[in-house]
Amino acid sequence: MKPNIIFFMSDQQRFDTLSCNGQPLPVTPNIDAAAVRGINFTNAFTMQPVCGPARACLQTGLYPTQTGCFMNGHALPPDCKGIAHYLNDAGYQTAYAGKWHLASGDGPNGYEHYEKTAVPAEKRGGYKDYWMASDVLEFTSHGYDGYVHDIDGKKVKFKGYRTDCITDFAIDFIKSADNGRPFFLFLSHIEPHHQNDRNRFEGPKGSKEKFKNFAKPADLPPGKGDWEKQYPDYLGCCEALDRNFGRVADALKEKGVFDDTLLIYTSDHGCHFKTLLSERAKKGFDDYKRNSFENTIHVPLVISGPGFTGGTPYNGLVSLIDLPRTILTAAGCEIGDEMRGIAIQDMIKNDGIEREDVYVQISECYMGRAVRGKQYKYVAEAIGADPVHESGSGVFTEKYLFDIINDPLEKNNLINDENYDNIKRHMKERLLFHAKDAGEDKFMIHNC
Repeated sequence: MKPNIIFFMSDQQRFDTLSCNGQPLPVTPNIDAAAVRGINFTNAFTMQPVCGPARACLQTGLYPTQTGCFMNGHALPPDCKGIAHYLNDAGYQTAYAGKWHLASGDGPNGYEHYEKTAVPAEKRGGYKDYWMASDVLEFTSHGYDGYVHDIDGKKVKFKGYRTDCITDFAIDFIKSADNGRPFFLFLSHIEPHHQNDRNRFEGPKGSKEKFKNFAKPADLPPGKGDWEKQYPDYLGCCEALDRNFGRVADALKEKGVFDDTLLIYTSDHGCHFKTLLSERAKKGFDDYKRNSFENTIHVPLVISGPGFTGGTPYNGLVSLIDLPRTILTAAGCEIGDEMRGIAIQDMIKNDGIEREDVYVQISECYMGRAVRGKQYKYVAEAIGADPVHESGSGVFTEKYLFDIINDPLEKNNLINDENYDNIKRHMKERLLFHAKDAGEDKFMIHNC
């Protein structure tokens, strides 16, 4: 029997906000419980630390240089075969709720705006049985109250805390899903992402008081960025996500399909709270993400359900680019060679595949490429490139080499240390390998 699959995604959530990943406050009891019955992937990384590009990768299993979605505001190409298309063909009911962020962009008649209007059916990535979403959810809602559009393009208003209301839609689908067919539900929350038009994080009422005694993350320097003011609400958002993750689990139990459902929890990227704005290139910009540092690319990932049990953490490297292939493997789909990534099922089995490293493409802040291995991280930048309007470059220059094990806060750049020349050479070879795999055939890296 094919499993049901739920992809529960947050936005801009740091790895260390989960209690099972070291958060000292009881922020995530429901996700922690999933880690106990399933698997917590302690070394999971995004392949692109920007909202839209990361979502395009998760829908297609392709890198931004392959889809053209290398920055926000680039629509998913209509000819891309995404995971919903595969699952439709495999007999799944496909459903989507929350933030889409893959419709607005250049079209046949110029730039097409769907930030506040209904996303047309042909721009929904193949989701055809249930749709309750906004292309840019922060433009149609705030922490409390807002609207989305349903499968017929009709505006549906909601009142209450946004995470609760978006989850309500997801639970409505779970309750109404046809028991005779498996379903795939992609539940895409915007929390704990900041509310753009208010320039703040909007946790549930009472968050500031509840989490005022938070433990300072080691990577966030005092007096820099906005974390000292914003972190209580940020944790409030994360707790709300966890509570709603528990509500989804309860709905599955009530329907009698909990044991038959694969539950995936992750986020598109992390958050540095404006502490790394010095990374911006002359033509680039940033606020809370968009670079190669651990607090940006290291993300939570917990999977539980059929094939993912036992409670033993997996400490090997995993990329979010692996998740589309993982989902389709769980569903028994035939997958084309064009899809990148490795099925995580092939990693966790006895004598399974072990990733040597993960590949990260960086845009908007600066045009960069990174390889994150078990111990070292190597980063290159296309000096002088336009990271907003250009997707790639033929020439990059070495930027960073960090020993993550001995320097987890990435304070000591080893790129000019001759003692690490052999390591640097190997990491350079790995980056070139991944670049070619991502469709970047013309690619060279100059020594710094």
